[in-house]
Amino acid sequence: MKRNITVFTGTRAEYGILYWLLKDLKKSDFCNLQLLVSGTHLSQQHGSTINEIINDGFHIDETVEMISATDDTASIVKSMGVALVGFSQSLTRLSPNLIIILGDRYEALAIAQSAMLMKIPIAHLHGGELTEGALDDNIRHAITKMSTLHFTANQEYARRVIQLGEAPQRVHCVGALSLEHLHREKVMDKEKLIESISFPLNKPFLLVTYHAVTLANECPQTTTKALLEALEQFSQYQVILTYPNADSGGLKIIKLLEQYKNANEERVFLIKSLGQKRYFSAAKHASAVIGNSSSGIIEVPSLETPTVNIGSRQKSRLASSSVLHCKADKDSIVNAITQVLSPSFKSKISRTTNPYGQGDTSQKIIDALKEFNFSPQKAFYDQKE
Repeated sequence: MKRNITVFTGTRAEYGILYWLLKDLKKSDFCNLQLLVSGTHLSQQHGSTINEIINDGFHIDETVEMISATDDTASIVKSMGVALVGFSQSLTRLSPNLIIILGDRYEALAIAQSAMLMKIPIAHLHGGELTEGALDDNIRHAITKMSTLHFTANQEYARRVIQLGEAPQRVHCVGALSLEHLHREKVMDKEKLIESISFPLNKPFLLVTYHAVTLANECPQTTTKALLEALEQFSQYQVILTYPNADSGGLKIIKLLEQYKNANEERVFLIKSLGQKRYFSAAKHASAVIGNSSSGIIEVPSLETPTVNIGSRQKSRLASSSVLHCKADKDSIVNAITQVLSPSFKSKISRTTNPYGQGDTSQKIIDALKEFNFSPQKAFYDQKE
């Protein structure tokens, strides 16, 4: 009997990670793939990335609007309330046997709450990780406790999920799903990338993605200004800037990015969303990736491009030696960029080992799903001393 498996996506980054799993589930003979789309995918301000999903050939079964015009913390709570109503209606219509949720954002928390209360088993991807500078850390562990099946990116994260009381037989260490892009699809050459974005990259360039820090004491305006002032010290480099996530403080970051782009039109290219293929292509050809996105830690090392990880948003996340961490102030950022651009730093990158797997995750997930009994029931697992 074919099972109805619903996959949830609420952001551009999350969809990009899920892409190959969606492709493989779509052609699988053991399930009916259902796609539930929400969050910034439906926001014009964030690039209406639902169009990327449609253009990739996926059928969207349900959409739920939830993003408000403002991004203060109270508005985000209200967005979750709106989402809970919409998700309950969508899940009733879809009647899934299981829902797949990736990550740690508030959109994911809302759909997890809905599924749990509706007794729908949850398969959670990327549990057990630590990002102490963001509320995502709390959300991630909360989703773990609502989930029935777990797919982690490495053994340390699997151990942590078990530490949270999840039985080892329900925890599968499969690696990072996003690395499949690097093994199953070639990145664009630089000429095709230039043609795709319609911006002349005639100098070495830096790829920059900076998100609001939602838990640590890092003011989004202050730290974004520090980053942009640091980039001014590297005027010989062009810059590709991408929009931040829809977090509290994100709109303030966008305003500063737009001002910076307008003051540096020949040097700076600003885009709401590159999409996964263009993002990885840009990361491959960039002299460095800079910001505080998880992509700089999880995927970029496999492209042999150095990463400057700014501030505390990704604090305690496992990282390879190609990632250099720095504080969120101008001088620290300048020093870190200078260091990763040096020949001595770059010479070490080819010897970097990525702790997030080999890019064969999708099939491992599907194999585990085929063995799952599709029951939401589970017992707390007590570890013996």
